Amino acid sequence: MPAEDGLVYDLKGLKCPLPVLQTRKRMRSLAPGTLVTVETTDPMAVIDIPHFCNEDGHSLEKSEPLTAGHRFVIRKKTAM
Repeated sequence: MPAEDGLVYDLKGLKCPLPVLQTRKRMRSLAPGTLVTVETTDPMAVIDIPHFCNEDGHSLEKSEPLTAGHRFVIRKKTAM
């Protein structure tokens, strides 16, 4: 189930640390409050993506396993 605004970031095939680095880069260009779905096949992403969200202040709205990977729905932090 993709993010409600349709932003899906396909990072399948990338290995640690690339999914987090690419997600961080992408999040910089998004408006505060934007939802983005990130799909990965890297098994470390289940640790790395939630940690990234916590460190950068984004909200991990959903995390779910896929047949060959994982899907994360992230809401970009709102401006202060």
